[in-house]
Order: sequence, then structure tokens, then C-alpha cells
Amino acid sequence: MPQRGVESQWYLSELVMEITVSGARRNVVHRNLVLIRADSPEQAYKKAIELGQKAESSYDNPKGQQVKHTFRGVAKLEEMYEDPEDGAELTFEEYVGISSEEIGKWIPAKEKLQVFVPPRPGSEHDPDYRSRKVMAVAGDMLSRRDRLNRR
Repeated sequence: MPQRGVESQWYLSELVMEITVSGARRNVVHRNLVLIRADSPEQAYKKAIELGQKAESSYDNPKGQQVKHTFRGVAKLEEMYEDPEDGAELTFEEYVGISSEEIGKWIPAKEKLQVFVPPRPGSEHDPDYRSRKVMAVAGDMLSRRDRLNRR
């Protein structure tokens, strides 16, 4: 394990981003886990703030509504005790006195894990925070692919 002040250390930060769409009744909030390499906790915090601010943006969605991504702050900043690599522990939470029944409730079926949940095709985006430009480019790419496949 690198010693603080001797070598850069890895930190795991959680950045809170709020997404608002003009005319929408609801907002969307993302809690993004971001890996940071820094020489101290203070430097890691400053880098987390900078990354959050750089992630701020605004654009129009496919309906012409303005979408705004606003950095709200750093929710967590934790030092990692292993370098990131396959199997490295990134962080942990400690609970004491938890029953087997309660622990069982924390473990979803494989199909319920986010990585296995397919996107909902045709679902309405409410609020719709997709980028109009990105959707147009994706549509053009799909159209070209379809034309090429018909040949």
C-alpha cells in the first residue's frame, strides 16, 4: 500500500449531478462514482470538485427542451487502500448486528442486478434528458447501416 505523501494515492469520489429539463415536473439525479489519483485528501477533493464542474453542461433534447446538468457536490470521498486492478477492493461499508434475513434482502437475484437489466425499448423518457444532437447522429448512423445492409 502506498504511503500518504510518498506516492500518489487513489481515491473514490461520489459526485452528485442534477439534471433538469425545461418544462419537466421532475429532475433526475445521478450519483457518479469517479476514480481520482492525488497526493493528498485535499488535492483529491479539489480534483473531485473540478471533475464535477467540468461535467456541467446544457443542450437541447429531441423535443427542443433545454437540458441542464448541474454539479451539486461531492457526496463521498474515500481513500482506496489497493491500486485499482482486477479484484481490488474499492471501498467498503461496515454494519454491525445484521441478521441473516436482513443480509439476504440485500442480495438481489442475478437478473435484478443493473448490468443484466435491459433498457426499456420504446419507453418514454420523462424527463427526456437525451441530447438532440447525439440522437440525430445515432439516427443517421442507424439509417446508413440499414441502407448498407439492404444492398
